[in-house]
Amino acid sequence: MSETIAALANGFLVALTPINLAYALIGTTLGTAIGVLPGIGPALTVALLLPVTFHVEPTAAFILFAGIYYGGMYGGSTTSILLKTPGETASLITTIDGNSMARKGRGGAALATAAIGSFVAGTIATIGLTLVAPLVVDVALAFGPAEYFALMVLAFVTVSSLLGASVPRGLASLFFGLGIGLIGIDMQTGQPRFTMGLPNLLDGIGVVTVAVGLFAVGEALHAVSRRRFQGVDEIEPVRGSLGMTREEWRRSWPAWLRGTAFGFPIGALPAGGAEIPTFLSYMTEKRLSKTPEEFGQGAIEGVAGPEAANNAAAAGVLVPLLTLGLPTSSTAAIMLAAFQQYGLQPGPLLFENAPNLVWGLIASLYIGNVMLLVLNLPLVGLWVRLLALPQPQLYGGIMVFAVLGVYATGQSVLDLLCLVAIGAAGFVMRRFDIPVTPTVVGLILGPLAEQQFRRAMTISQGDATVFFTHPISAALLVLSAALLVGPWVWRATRR
Repeated sequence: MSETIAALANGFLVALTPINLAYALIGTTLGTAIGVLPGIGPALTVALLLPVTFHVEPTAAFILFAGIYYGGMYGGSTTSILLKTPGETASLITTIDGNSMARKGRGGAALATAAIGSFVAGTIATIGLTLVAPLVVDVALAFGPAEYFALMVLAFVTVSSLLGASVPRGLASLFFGLGIGLIGIDMQTGQPRFTMGLPNLLDGIGVVTVAVGLFAVGEALHAVSRRRFQGVDEIEPVRGSLGMTREEWRRSWPAWLRGTAFGFPIGALPAGGAEIPTFLSYMTEKRLSKTPEEFGQGAIEGVAGPEAANNAAAAGVLVPLLTLGLPTSSTAAIMLAAFQQYGLQPGPLLFENAPNLVWGLIASLYIGNVMLLVLNLPLVGLWVRLLALPQPQLYGGIMVFAVLGVYATGQSVLDLLCLVAIGAAGFVMRRFDIPVTPTVVGLILGPLAEQQFRRAMTISQGDATVFFTHPISAALLVLSAALLVGPWVWRATRR
């Protein structure tokens, strides 16, 4: 415990430097603005900024990304409440009672309970991240090649089964990413693979190109294609006071704490995420309420609990990302790509090799929470005006920014051709509801999983049972199989 406190204190020294404070402020402000805009989440924003931050010092860059991540979670509530359009799936449940409150003239109270609940949950969850992460690191230090391969299999199964409408679609996206990851030189033999004789492909297709193509270009094309058939969304004005009444305070604070209790533990699980705890929080508040008939009609607990769970899960998602290198959300997958951009691999050794980065990042979450509380309530009028931003100009700007960013990274025409091709693939995937996150995870972790598999087989002299004779490896593979097959077995037994 004393070592953790000392490491966190050093992290505050890093985060409180003027340059890092400036990046935290930019990140939280930009993240809130992006979260407010419908259809543009923190994953897309971080993907767009990957080329721009290529020459920024790593600690400052990740403080910026963390601010965008947290700010996007905060800002998503504004869109859900006033526009009934969630910026991310984790904000979906907030639209039910949040928009009902706004239509009844209590939009200010809904925004207030969302902002304060996010601050409370985010702070408590960051404390949890501070205490839990070192414990997970101690366990992960015992991992060998077999355990790391099994862990990456778990990551593949997790993102494929949980981040899409169906497991087959998630697996199709994963194998697409694994295929892209095979392009380039084989690290074991030195032989080129799938390069088609092009020298520029010997290093493979860059993670930045793939991430920007899928999340920015593909999303922009999909949004524009849908926009032709949609009318103008009606924005509910913020009427009345931004404060909450004494009764609303009394009903909100237990929901904040219960939402945090759901969000952080589930977000920290390798198979977690932010969607499950928000729905669990909503159903729990409805069951515990003395007036369940208000839910769906503007119950403040229906906003307070899910928003707290959403932000607590955001901190929880960082536990498997930083300690094990496991992304369980779209934004975490893009942050994993950012780590690789800087030549870093999240995992237990990251805490030893880059302690200033890790603990500076964690300390910046405490600071960012305070910044977000100060930014959200007083500037709500500004965030509402952003909702009126013309969509054609917005997505046109995203396309221009994506092209310029990718070209500036490698100054290669081939990178632009790859960007266009992957962007078109991303559009098709979004059109047919195929998740794009497994593609990025497959691209990043695929080559690493291949290396660990080969190392384990070399050490065991070709004996494949090494993956089942090691207890941790066997347990992870069994968990992966359960996640993959379990839903089908469950549906079959119910029928």
